[in-house]
Amino acid sequence: MLLSQDTFERLKQITDGNLPANMTEEKVVMVNERDEAIGIEDKTQAHLLGVLHRAFSVFVINAAGQLLVQRRALTKYHSRGLWSNTCCGHPRPDEAIEKAARRRLREEMGVDSDLSEVFDFVYRANLEDGFIENEYDHVLIGSFEGVPRPDPAEIEEWRWVDMAVLSADLKEHPKRYTYWFRISFDRVLQAGTPVESNLSVGAASSIAQDFD
Repeated sequence: MLLSQDTFERLKQITDGNLPANMTEEKVVMVNERDEAIGIEDKTQAHLLGVLHRAFSVFVINAAGQLLVQRRALTKYHSRGLWSNTCCGHPRPDEAIEKAARRRLREEMGVDSDLSEVFDFVYRANLEDGFIENEYDHVLIGSFEGVPRPDPAEIEEWRWVDMAVLSADLKEHPKRYTYWFRISFDRVLQAGTPVESNLSVGAASSIAQDFD
């Protein structure tokens, strides 16, 4: 299903005309509460209608236990300029979650890593400009040492950040972060992943100068 003309024109206004070339071709997998596929929908239409669909969130950690975070590009059609986990996205129809997440990690952040799923969750959030996130979100974790090469059309900036600093800032300034990241961060820590080793009182520092 292609975007309706009204939707397409609305997106042009929201993004100041900076629509991706493949905007009309991206599809998401609609699912039920058991993550069983029940149909296919255009990605943007799915976010306007608020239908439940399959998604993933990737957390990449280095040997120091720091999380690679990104600030979403200001041209994104929702959650613009907010800090979030390493990358996120939607599997294509008939694409496995792990394969889709690794593909998106390369496309968005210029990073490649083996990924392991640690949990999933469902959330719904009303966003700006009438968009609605209603996702069955699979959370995956990977590791990476090096310098990311992000796509500037997707990412405004990126940083490696200590877990304790992130934990403190999420509590103090939650609106700096995407809705799904706020939900999933603590659960990533609770999942018994390597990030726990860097979550200590001594690792915390003032984050205002880092993220203002």
